[in-house]
Amino acid sequence: MTGPTDEQPYAGLIRAGRRRADPSLLEREREKAQLRQVVAALGEGRPAVVSVTGRPGFGHNALLRWTARLAEERSVRVLRVSGSLAERDLRHGAVVQLLTPLGEVAERSLRVLRGQREPDGLPGLPELLHTTRRTPTLVTVEDAQWLDAASLPWLQALVRRLSTGIPLALLIGRTGLDPHGPEWLADAAPSARLTRHLTVRPLSPRAVADLTEQICGTPCDEEFATTATEASHGSPAILHTALHYFAEAGHPPTADRVPQLRALVTGIIGDRVGRALRGLSDEATAVLRALAVSGDLLDFPLNCSLAGLRTVRESRLRAALQAAGFTTPDGSYERIRLAVARQRILEDTPAAERAALHARAAHLAYRAVAADEDIARLLLQAPPIGEPWAVHALCGSFGAALRRGDFVRATTYLNRALDEPQDPLQRAHLSLDLAGAEAVAAPEVGDRRLTNLIHTPGKGEGWSQLRVRALDMVLARGDDSRGRHAATHALATAHGSERDDLIALYWCAADTGPESTDVPLPGVPALSEHPLAPAQAGIRAWQLAARGQDRARAAELARRALEAGDAAPVMPRLVAAKALWLTDAATEAEDHLAALVAELRRRHSDPTLARALVLTAELHVRGGRLDAAERAVTDAERAQPAAAWHPLAVPHLMVIRAFIALETRRSDEARALLDTPMPPGTVYGVRWSYLLYARARVAADEGRWAEAFELFKESGRWLLRQQWANPIVLPWRSMAARACLTLGDPEQAQRLIREELTLARRWGAPSAMDLAHLAAGSLDHRGPSARSGASPHPPRELPTRLAYAEILAELATEEVTKGDHITAARLLTELSRLTVTPADSRLAERVRRLTARLAQPATPDDTTVPEERATLSPAERQTAELARRGLRNREIAEQLGVSRRTVELRLSSTYKKLGITSRKELLARRRPTERKLTDVV
Repeated sequence: MTGPTDEQPYAGLIRAGRRRADPSLLEREREKAQLRQVVAALGEGRPAVVSVTGRPGFGHNALLRWTARLAEERSVRVLRVSGSLAERDLRHGAVVQLLTPLGEVAERSLRVLRGQREPDGLPGLPELLHTTRRTPTLVTVEDAQWLDAASLPWLQALVRRLSTGIPLALLIGRTGLDPHGPEWLADAAPSARLTRHLTVRPLSPRAVADLTEQICGTPCDEEFATTATEASHGSPAILHTALHYFAEAGHPPTADRVPQLRALVTGIIGDRVGRALRGLSDEATAVLRALAVSGDLLDFPLNCSLAGLRTVRESRLRAALQAAGFTTPDGSYERIRLAVARQRILEDTPAAERAALHARAAHLAYRAVAADEDIARLLLQAPPIGEPWAVHALCGSFGAALRRGDFVRATTYLNRALDEPQDPLQRAHLSLDLAGAEAVAAPEVGDRRLTNLIHTPGKGEGWSQLRVRALDMVLARGDDSRGRHAATHALATAHGSERDDLIALYWCAADTGPESTDVPLPGVPALSEHPLAPAQAGIRAWQLAARGQDRARAAELARRALEAGDAAPVMPRLVAAKALWLTDAATEAEDHLAALVAELRRRHSDPTLARALVLTAELHVRGGRLDAAERAVTDAERAQPAAAWHPLAVPHLMVIRAFIALETRRSDEARALLDTPMPPGTVYGVRWSYLLYARARVAADEGRWAEAFELFKESGRWLLRQQWANPIVLPWRSMAARACLTLGDPEQAQRLIREELTLARRWGAPSAMDLAHLAAGSLDHRGPSARSGASPHPPRELPTRLAYAEILAELATEEVTKGDHITAARLLTELSRLTVTPADSRLAERVRRLTARLAQPATPDDTTVPEERATLSPAERQTAELARRGLRNREIAEQLGVSRRTVELRLSSTYKKLGITSRKELLARRRPTERKLTDVV
C-alpha cells in the first residue's frame, strides 16, 4: 500500500496496525533491564511472574516479544499465548495454545481440553511443570484482557505452583491502567518476591524525535515532534504507522507539514477505533454509544439505562471497555479517552439511533438536575421533545451564552427552541430574542426576522407590544430607512397605544435619516407639537433640543418620556435622556440613562443596550470622565461588536472611541480609528456629521487647519440638513472660527462665533452660553473678561466640562505665553475646580506643564517678532514665542500638548507670514519695546 499524498484525505483511508514489525522500543530501558534480570534468573532456577500493562499501542506486547527473542538467544524455551476478542469464548483456548508446542507430552491433555465435556482437574499442568524442571521456560501471554474465562483458573494454578527450583517465568501483557496486573493474577496470590509489575508510559517528544529520524532519515523540527507527541498521545504504534506513511509520501518532518501530520494521525486513530468497535459485543457497543452521546453528564448505571440494558454485569462491561482502550474509570463514571474515538463512535451510530439517544439522554439529564446548557447541548442533536422543560432549558442556555458573549451559540439554542411546539405568541417572543442575538451573529438575518415580526397580524396587547419592541430594535440597529417603512406598514392596522408608539418610532427614524423633513410618508400622522404619549414626548423633546428651541418645554417632555419607564419604547427614552442632558439637567438625565441600561441588561436586548451604552460613553466624554467612558464603550462593543453595527450607526461608536483615544494621549489610535474605511451607506446618516467633526478635531490638533476648516463646515452642513442648530450638540462653529482665524480670515471667524453666541442664547442653557462666550473670548484674545455676560454656572455642574476645560487651558496657555502670569494663575485656579479627566490624560498633562511654567520666575524680554506682512493666529503666536525663547520643537510640543509635526507646520506658516526663512531670523527679529507679540492679530 502506498502512502497518502497531499491530494488524498488521510482520515478513513488508513488501515493502521497491519504491519507486524514491532516499533523501536524507545524509552523502555528500565523495563528491558528488569526483563533481562528475569531471563537471567531462569538459568539459576528462579521463577518470576511479570505483568506489563499500558494503553493500546504503547508497546506492552512488543516488550513481551523482545523478551521472548532474548530468551531464545539464551536457549530458554518460549511458549506463547495470545488472547483475542474473536476467540474469547473459545473454551480453554489459551491453555491449548500454551500446551500445543509440548508435542507428545501434552497430546492426551489437549484431547481432553478440546473435548465437549468439562475436564477434571487441570489437564497439562503437571506435564508443563515436569518438563520445566529440565528446561527453563518463558511463557508470554499477549493481550491477556481477551483470555477465555476457562483458561484463567488453569493459569492461576500455574502461578500458585511456582517456587524456587521451577525455572518458569510468566510474562503477562495486557491493555489497562491497573498497575497491579489483571484481577485473576491478584486472586492467585503469587509471592511478592516473585512478582513484578511494569507500566508502559507514553513516549516523550525527545523519543518521538529520535523515532522520526530513524524512520524518515532526517532530524525533525521541535514543533513537529511536539505535535506528533500530542496528536498520537505518545503511542509508539500510532507513531510508527504514521511516520512510515509520512516518509513514503515524501514529506519532510518540518513544522510546515504539521497539518498533514495531524490529519494522518487522526485517520489512523479513527481507523483503529473503527476496527476495535467491530470487535465489541452488542452490549458494549450500545453502552459505548450512550457514553459518546451523554459525555460526562451521566454515571455508568444511567448510561446502561440509556443504552437500553436492564440486567447487565456493569463491572464486566466497564472492564471490557477499559481493556479495549476506549474508556478510563472515574468513580461511578466512565470517560471516553479520546475525542477522536468519541467522534468515530458517533459517526458509526445510525442517524436515527443517534437522535433517539440524544433525546433520551436529555430527558435523563433533566431528571438528574443537570445544568441547562448540558441539557441543551443534547437537545441540539435531538428531534423535538414536546415538553415544556426542553424550551426552558434552551432559553436558559441562550441567556448563559449571551452573558459570556457567545452569540453564535445563543442563536443556535433559540433556533432549536423554535422547533418545539408552543403558543404562537410565545414563539414570536422567542423570535424577537433570537433577532437580538442575530444582530451580532447574523445581522441581515436578524433584520429580516424583525421585519417579519413587525408585519405579524396578531391581535391583543401582547402582539401590540411585540411589534413595537421589534420596531424599536430595528431603530436601535440604526436602519432608519427600514424602520420608517416598517412603521408605515404597521400603522395601517394599529390602534391605541400601539399606534402612538409606532408614530413616535417613525419620527425617531425620520429625524436621523439622510435629511430631516416634517412631511411624513403617506398614512403617517405628523408628530404633535404637544404630545401626550410618553414615546412621542421623548421624540419631540429631542427635536426641540437638537434645534435649540424652548428649553423648558424640551425638559418637560423629556421627563415625561423617561418617567414612563418600560411602558415606552427604548429609542424614544434614549433621545429623551440626551435632550434632558442638553438642558443642563445632566445628573437627572444620566440617572435615567443608567436605569435604562440596567433594564436592557436584564432583557438581554443587545442592540438597544449597545446604543444606550454608547450614549452613556458620549456623556462621560463630554463630562471629562474618560475612564467611565472607556468602560461604557467597551461594554457596548461586548454587547454588539463593531463589525455587527449597522453602517448608519457605526460612526457614533468610532467617534467616541476616537475621542477617548485622543484625550488619553493615544493620537495614533484615534487617527487610525477615524481613517478606517466605513461600511457602504455610512454617509447617509446624521451620525456621519459626528465622524466629520472628529476628523476635523484631529486635523486641527495636527496643524492641518485648511482641512480642519472644511471638515468642520461639512459637519455643520450635515447637522443643518437635520435642522440640528443647537451649538451644544456639536460646537462646530466655534471650532471652524478658530480654523478661520488661523488661516487669516478673521471676518468669517467673527461671523461664525456670533452665530454660535446667538444660538446658545436662544437655547438658554447656562452651559451652552458659558461655552460659547468662553470660546468667543479665546478667539478675540480678550480672555476671561469676554465671559462677563455669561450666565453664572458653577464649574463642577457643567455638563460639558471637558470642552470648557480645554478652552480654559487654551486661554491659560495664551496668558502664560504673553507673560501675564496673574491672569494665567486665575484661569488655572478655575480649571482646577473642574473635576475632569484622569491624571494621565492630555488635558491633565497640559495643566501640569502650565503649572510648572508659572512656578518659574518671570523674565522680562523685549525681543519679539514684528507684525509687518502677516497676522499670526493664537497658536502660531504661542509657538513662535516659545521658539524665540530658544525652546526646541520637541520641548514646544510638550509645552503646548501637540505633536512635533504640528509645531513644524506652525513655524513654517509663521516664517511665511513674517517673510523670514529660518529660526535664526526669528531669533534676530526685535520690535519696539512698547508692543508685545500677543498684540499681533
